[in-house]
Amino acid sequence: MNVYGLGIDLAVVDRVRRVYQRNPEAFRRRCFTDHEWEYAHRYAQPFERLAARFAGKEAVMKSMGTGWRRVHWRDVEITGGGAPRVNLSGTAQARADMIGVTRVLVTITHTGGQAMVFAMSFTD
Repeated sequence: MNVYGLGIDLAVVDRVRRVYQRNPEAFRRRCFTDHEWEYAHRYAQPFERLAARFAGKEAVMKSMGTGWRRVHWRDVEITGGGAPRVNLSGTAQARADMIGVTRVLVTITHTGGQAMVFAMSFTD
């Protein structure tokens, strides 16, 4: 297995909270899978987990050498509970297939009002 690319992103929890409060359903439809949304809402304050998933999506996109204009937010899913996993679909899976990426790993941390995610994409 070879490293194709690295990605990192930092999300400010208060910024995610403000976007959420303006129109939670629009934010959900544009950015999060049902699994991500349900996982975050198991907690009284879902904003740290939503911020982590948002940052994770961007870190994954960066690790594959692209951004959100080419990959839809919902096509990158960051699982919750235990070690996070990345599930690709749609435009994200098409990008991975095009460049030969077969696996993406992420690590997440959130503290002090920020969520940071580091991603690595691998080829065979």
